[in-house]
Amino acid sequence: MNDGKKEESVYAFTVKDRKGADTPLSAYKGKVLLIVNTATRCGFTPQYEELEAMYERLRGRGFEILDFPCNQFGQQAPGTAEEIHSFCQLNYKTAFPQFAKVEVNGENADPLFKFLVAGTAFAGFPPDGKLAPVLEKMLSEADPAYAEKPDIKWNFTKFLIDAEGRIAGRFEPTAPLSQVEAAAERLLDGAGAAK
Repeated sequence: MNDGKKEESVYAFTVKDRKGADTPLSAYKGKVLLIVNTATRCGFTPQYEELEAMYERLRGRGFEILDFPCNQFGQQAPGTAEEIHSFCQLNYKTAFPQFAKVEVNGENADPLFKFLVAGTAFAGFPPDGKLAPVLEKMLSEADPAYAEKPDIKWNFTKFLIDAEGRIAGRFEPTAPLSQVEAAAERLLDGAGAAK
């Protein structure tokens, strides 16, 4: 729910929780956030395990992971929000907040993700990930100019948000989660985030 003015932080947005209730992101003021679009039937789905481990290590310092299932990439997030939540708890014991399914690209993209995409650029897939060549081939065949566009390329794209609600970084699905965690720790060390 935004008043039309240019948003400067994620706190301007209200999203739906997995049960459909409005959740203002201002409830997370003072925390370092990692916003992730996820899927349960993706080659990157095992990242849930690493994300949960990161969450357990950092949450006491003022860190939150906000999980937004998205079915836009290869229809890899089928089912209802509750079914997805049950899958994640059963298979990966996730404890971080999971929200309603969203679209992250295109005309029907959730306003939060429009903001995140508008505030970042696609800088390529880190080559260390074994799936980077697969994604590059698939995306370039569909759109040879895909790398020039800021839109989200696939599931498990991550946006790091500082304790002021500003975008501090974007990490593609192939980025090592150790790199994401190191960036989050730098923000936590420098931000004095609320616990």
